[in-house]
Amino acid sequence: MSQQEIPPWLREQLARLEQLQQNLQAVQAQKQQVEAEQAEADRALEELKNAKEDEQIYKYAGNLLVKVTKEAITKELSEKKEISNTRTLVLGKQETRLKESLKELQTKIDDMLKGRTQGSPGERRPDTAARGQDESRA
Repeated sequence: MSQQEIPPWLREQLARLEQLQQNLQAVQAQKQQVEAEQAEADRALEELKNAKEDEQIYKYAGNLLVKVTKEAITKELSEKKEISNTRTLVLGKQETRLKESLKELQTKIDDMLKGRTQGSPGERRPDTAARGQDESRA
């Protein structure tokens, strides 16, 4: 089908499908980044558990290394880990919703195309034809 043969309603749905796919990719990338931060915080906390109380600990603050107490950095990393857990849950829910929306839209587009190829070549939208049938059954 050339660009001119694609009806406007189908073009609109395909554009929406593409937008949902881009949103899903963005959410998955964010989720992956947050999970990496979470793993990094886990490794640092594990190292801190093995550190002696009187051992000197430093953290990066921009381009500087700053001396910190074990207690302070443990608290900071634990909070960071908790925030990462929450963000991972939220992003996971967004990812699930986007996948469901994509699946529903793909099914709708497939149904529209089936209706268009099986029906008359007119511009009547398959989803409005289906609604008309539902209303007549009521």
